[in-house]
Amino acid sequence: MPISVLDELYAGKAKTLYRTDDSDLLLMRFRNDTSAFDGEKIEQLERKGMVNNKFNAHIMQVLQAAGVETHFVSLESDYDSVVRSMEMIPVECVVRNFAAGSLCRRLGTEEGIAISPPIFEFFLKNDALHDPMINDSHIISFGWASSEEIATMKATTLKCNEILTALFQDAGLLLVDYKLEFGRYQGRLILGDEFSPDGCRLWDAVTREKLDKDRFRQGLGGVVEAYEEVAKRLGISL
Repeated sequence: MPISVLDELYAGKAKTLYRTDDSDLLLMRFRNDTSAFDGEKIEQLERKGMVNNKFNAHIMQVLQAAGVETHFVSLESDYDSVVRSMEMIPVECVVRNFAAGSLCRRLGTEEGIAISPPIFEFFLKNDALHDPMINDSHIISFGWASSEEIATMKATTLKCNEILTALFQDAGLLLVDYKLEFGRYQGRLILGDEFSPDGCRLWDAVTREKLDKDRFRQGLGGVVEAYEEVAKRLGISL
């Protein structure tokens, strides 16, 4: 049965959440807004919201089929998805399979070095503070999540890494790094937010060409075209 969209609940940098006539469900709208450096660089990129919406729907369904519970319910339209309403935990879970981005800046590591085993990191979701790195102790002491929830976030994020690394590898791509966010739903911790080239790094496995938002951050151009290339390799119909 179709849902009716009500008022806006929250607007982030690239998505807007709307209440619906079902208190258990929200409409998540992917916009064409593209930002970097905690919102300091912002542009509109045609088709980007549509590509990310369909990309995210595909990835969430892949994860669900592998036993990972997510907030994704259905693809509603080119730019909209229906998701479960959750209490989000203000923490980002990051996995790094290759050295890139802030890891290189922090540690002076050469970009592209393979990391084994993968590095897992927590960051506080706070643009004003530039998403500072945190650890288990911070999370527990400030009450952002319990020790049991921390264990679940780590285990699920690393399980997703196994699933998605193989998925992208089969498409001739390297999953360099990515972030996941979680929320509470009916007493359970489940995967929320999105998985798209906006929140991960993807390189061509042979050429190491960047096919993610680093193209926007670094002014390389062809941002949406790169996203579309990844979607095409994964068999996602746009």
